Amino acid sequence: MKNKILYIVAVSIGFLSCKKSELDLVPKTSVSAPTFFKSETEFQQAVVSAYSNLRGVAFTGIYMDEMRSDNTFFNYYSSDRGSETSIEAMAVFLDNSLSSAEPNNAGNRYGNDYSGIAKANTVLTRLKANTIGLSQSSMDDLSGQALFLRAYYYFDLVTHYGGVPLQLEEIVSETGAFLPRNTVDEVYAQIIADLNDAIAKLPVATAFPQTGRVSKGAAKMLLAYAYMSKPTRDYAKAETELLDITKMNYTLLPNYTDVFSPTNKNNSESIFEVQYKAGNDGQQSDFIWRFIPKTTNTEAILGLHGTNQRGGITSGGWNAPTQEMVSSYESGDKRLPASIGVAIGTQTGDSFTISSVVSPVNFTPPAGKTFYYFINKYVFPPYTVEWNTDQNWPVYRYSGALLLLAECLVKQGKNAEALPYLNQVRKRAGLPNLASATDDNVASEMRHELAFENHRWTDLVRNGKAVETLNAKGKQLKSLYGWLLPASFNVTNNRLIYAIPSREVQINSNLVQNPGY
Repeated sequence: MKNKILYIVAVSIGFLSCKKSELDLVPKTSVSAPTFFKSETEFQQAVVSAYSNLRGVAFTGIYMDEMRSDNTFFNYYSSDRGSETSIEAMAVFLDNSLSSAEPNNAGNRYGNDYSGIAKANTVLTRLKANTIGLSQSSMDDLSGQALFLRAYYYFDLVTHYGGVPLQLEEIVSETGAFLPRNTVDEVYAQIIADLNDAIAKLPVATAFPQTGRVSKGAAKMLLAYAYMSKPTRDYAKAETELLDITKMNYTLLPNYTDVFSPTNKNNSESIFEVQYKAGNDGQQSDFIWRFIPKTTNTEAILGLHGTNQRGGITSGGWNAPTQEMVSSYESGDKRLPASIGVAIGTQTGDSFTISSVVSPVNFTPPAGKTFYYFINKYVFPPYTVEWNTDQNWPVYRYSGALLLLAECLVKQGKNAEALPYLNQVRKRAGLPNLASATDDNVASEMRHELAFENHRWTDLVRNGKAVETLNAKGKQLKSLYGWLLPASFNVTNNRLIYAIPSREVQINSNLVQNPGY
């Protein structure tokens, strides 16, 4: 199993312990915790199940990290004034405790994180007992993966919701399910402890393509992010972890476009990515259908005739690059045409017919035509099945590690040491070397290198630029779009984290809502 690409199949396991009388009510064909975990294979299946929630986190990040940032926005369609307005609310900072929790909207990020944590906790709790006599190497392999995943989900929670309850054991009673919030510092301390434990157990990636399972490099990358994001930053420790990554087997691919090709998954630039597989078993991705504009002829972009005019989030026009984002690329940056495309055509109501697809480089809008920018970096046509693609989602890449190291060094006043890492990424993009590394040019490079990979919002927050940048975005968009409400884009420090979903507060009286919501 370790020698094959990891495809995430959710294993349904009952996570609450039951009395024997209760177990008698369960059909013999059902899988439950008491009847599972009888072999190493079953432990591996349970760990794989804990990976499955990464898909939900990646999906919600499209709306909560990219559209929330200055990278993208949404195309406004007058007929879409139903439930999708709560998704739009997150992009214009009018969201509340209801906006980010509904599965029919942008998905339940909070719930996905805790579901992944519950699965990881169950594996870790069962490993402690080790009732089947697993070898130490098997124990390390399984626990290393579970610890990373728990840390990843908690990092996602603390960076998007602040302090949250720390669930660290398999839940076996109602009492253990409803805990009060821990502080931000306590959550980060647990993340760091889990990752240091995981790093000692996880392997270094040595063969490419990788299996899709987490490696030591991914754990060190997340640990560096944790050190650089927690309230009291520890750049020296982050530097150590990132320097270790540069000594592993990762490389920058010569061609930026190739990094994202479905035929090149888990390549030597990939440190960690969410796995998808096209087909009929529910493991496919579909986000590119959401990114292109609503159109009557999807074949112009995707090479396959289909419809993305379904309404709501099951339609096109989401996560569209802003004009400011397009204009922010330096002249000659190869990442611009690789990352963004332009669809030109005619518009009748909400119906758009594409007549041509062109590069945004030196683009001039043609008279009498409508045009839309769209994310191009994940488009590799032709496709064969509607809303069914093989595209993975990048989480950590080696170029991102180099830029995070440059940021870390600049924060310590080691600007000269940061410069080679910054210029290494710029060289691949076709850009000239910079003479110095600064906070601003490192942040700009990170924005363009990792564009549309769900990093921009947390990068802005980490660097203290979110309030300023997003208020400026709002001012610009309000001058363009009369339908934006006056109250939109009132970005304050309270908006640097999201509301705890209202239903979580309702079922757990120990939870206290975030200020401003």
